Amino acid sequence: MFKPTMKELQCLTDNGIDQLNFLGYAKENCSFEIEFMLFASTSAFLCIFIIVVLSYKFAGQYIGPFYHIASGWFREALRANGKHQYRYDVFVSYSGKDEHWVMEELRPNLERRGPPFLRLCLHSRDFQLGEDIVENITDSIYASRQTLCLVSRNYLGSNWCSLEMQLATYRLQVEHRDILILVFLEMIPSRLLSSHHRLARLVKTRTYLDWPQEPEMHEVFWDRLWCKLSSNKAN
Repeated sequence: MFKPTMKELQCLTDNGIDQLNFLGYAKENCSFEIEFMLFASTSAFLCIFIIVVLSYKFAGQYIGPFYHIASGWFREALRANGKHQYRYDVFVSYSGKDEHWVMEELRPNLERRGPPFLRLCLHSRDFQLGEDIVENITDSIYASRQTLCLVSRNYLGSNWCSLEMQLATYRLQVEHRDILILVFLEMIPSRLLSSHHRLARLVKTRTYLDWPQEPEMHEVFWDRLWCKLSSNKAN
């Protein structure tokens, strides 16, 4: 249309008499409808935005865990190279405020007892430095044969512990294996436990251990816990 010869081109109308300049006719009748395109693109953007907002509102609580579960499976699949081998026997989910009990009681009674000797994954010792915390948690849970949750008042008040519990229960529901063990370090009132729905459901459906206050019962406790964890290692 920008060639000089196009300016002289004439068009015949339907009656075959009137002649119209082609360039003027094209500009008048074949112009680009920018207003319509803006309307269409804006409408499409608004529809996509509404769908995203509604999806997040009704399914947002599942999107994050699903992403972490999928990424955990993917990383472990790459690492396994066709044969699944766990780096740890047990991922220990616990509050940092209970770390003294973990280091003084749990670690020596599980890692130094054997054979078979158990390899624990402790966040203060085994998490990768510089890596995102959520990725560390996900990677460690799926790199471990099973998860041991040490429940206390401190545990219930920790958001990180809540995430670890959530990821562990999702894995439990998907894999349908006995991979989640609960240990209560202290008595938790029912009214406090009821506000943590996921943990309350586990308590009603799974057998758990209580840390005994009587010193003479400690050896029995460690025997039961070690036998449970080591038996899963043998499977």
